[in-house]
Amino acid sequence: MAPKTARARRLGFALRSFREAAGLTLEEAADEINSTRSTLSRYENAQTLVSPATVRALLTLYAVGEDETAAAIRLAREVRIPGWWQSYSDVLDRRTLDFIALESEATAIANFEPCVIPGLLQTADYIRSVMRGAPSTLSDSAVEQRVQARLSRQERLTEPEPPLLDAIFDEAALLRPVGGAGVLAAQLNQLLKVAELPNVTMQVVPLSAGYHRGTGGSLHILEFADPTDPILASVETVAGQLTLDRPADLRTCTRVMENLRAVALSPDASRQLIARLAKGH
Repeated sequence: MAPKTARARRLGFALRSFREAAGLTLEEAADEINSTRSTLSRYENAQTLVSPATVRALLTLYAVGEDETAAAIRLAREVRIPGWWQSYSDVLDRRTLDFIALESEATAIANFEPCVIPGLLQTADYIRSVMRGAPSTLSDSAVEQRVQARLSRQERLTEPEPPLLDAIFDEAALLRPVGGAGVLAAQLNQLLKVAELPNVTMQVVPLSAGYHRGTGGSLHILEFADPTDPILASVETVAGQLTLDRPADLRTCTRVMENLRAVALSPDASRQLIARLAKGH
């Protein structure tokens, strides 16, 4: 099963909307195309890839216009094109692959990390040290593959049309010598370099803020260009990335991120703090 990309979600939403507009239940639509209710439900929830031929059959049944049908069929073809991240399916779990697939299409990414530097800002050596401290023991080969996967994710930040990255992290992450003093020093200098990108904003939550709403764990919020794609939130657990899309969960996550922005230092003050720490002061 391919990762649930934003395009797959968009196609599923369209199939559901067209079916409901036609006044058909899942059972009725499935009977008409010799399928099953569960199969159509998986299509609409982007849990299973739907073929262009099936999209055509469904939209013909729903009496959808030619232009909208053609657009949906193009989308069905695009969804089936493998993403670069699928080459890492032997070392990354399904939840992580699904998250990377969604992140790759996001136009805005907000990420808070309480303990480490955000993944999209990490140096190779820092990533390597994080992977070696993972809950499960990884082989050297698996560690290097995961390092390359994360570096590949970072390439979007310098593409011609990069996403906006709003990175917020606790001051503790700047002090924790992940990989040793040398690795941390290189990481701090890397932060200063990436902070110069026009699409990247960094804020540090100072230790003086005390206990705050983000102390419990990491948080991602993804936004997409297409208005039919709702925002998504993701939290990291010991079992991997957990994606949240229920409205109540999204409201909670959005409030937490807003609170973190409020208690964090300004971007300028954050850069000054990182620069001081990089110089050893």
